[in-house]
Amino acid sequence: MNVLIIEDEIKTAKSLAQIITSIRPDAKIVATIQSVERAVSFLTDGPQPDLIFMDIQLSDGLCFQIFELVKVLPPVVFCTAYDNYAIDAFKANGIDYLLKPFKKEHIESALEKLSNLKTYFSSEKQLVPDLEMLLRKLGEPDGKKSFLVFRQNKYVTVKTEHVAFFYIHHETTSIMTFDQQQYAIAQPLEEVQGVVPSSQFYRLNRQYLVNFDAIKEVEHYFSRKLFVKLSIPTPEKLLIGKEKVSSFLMWLENR
Repeated sequence: MNVLIIEDEIKTAKSLAQIITSIRPDAKIVATIQSVERAVSFLTDGPQPDLIFMDIQLSDGLCFQIFELVKVLPPVVFCTAYDNYAIDAFKANGIDYLLKPFKKEHIESALEKLSNLKTYFSSEKQLVPDLEMLLRKLGEPDGKKSFLVFRQNKYVTVKTEHVAFFYIHHETTSIMTFDQQQYAIAQPLEEVQGVVPSSQFYRLNRQYLVNFDAIKEVEHYFSRKLFVKLSIPTPEKLLIGKEKVSSFLMWLENR
């Protein structure tokens, strides 16, 4: 059994590999990958593994971007410290959802579940439905429709489609709308990233999560970075580091 590990914490990845091979000596760890960009490259160019163990928050973004950029056929066991991505996980080939810190028995249970699924489909002579067909039947998750904000002693809602970008302003997450209205919200930017549609919003860097409809143009910048210009002014120049350039351009092309 060929296993791919996608995990940005090196110690966790090594520990996971040791547990897997101790349970299944026939298992071969074909690669250990830390980023969305490398995962997309591996799954595009290399043979598909039999099983993927995947962390959700990787070094350059959420793992769900991988499923938007490349066809992922193998079943996936998600390993994460967060419990608020379970629905998205099971819509993305997930057969199990393990919360860190996981134990050997958790991994053993996930591997047993995979074996049971293989046995069932083999005995019934059924095929696993194509991922794209399954997603079409389920429908792409729309994500959070609006955000509740408090301003001038009033609670109002801001529709997600009206948000040009989310950003960290004075250590607080803020919303900037297309009509240049700014609102502070309580959720951290990582949480916001998990609830808005990943096909519509992209995390440019640690500070900015931008709406595709707000992007005006993209230019090459020094040190192989990209400079992203929006249709409305931003407090800082929006730069994408060279390690995220490929995944960002693929997101633009494939959304």
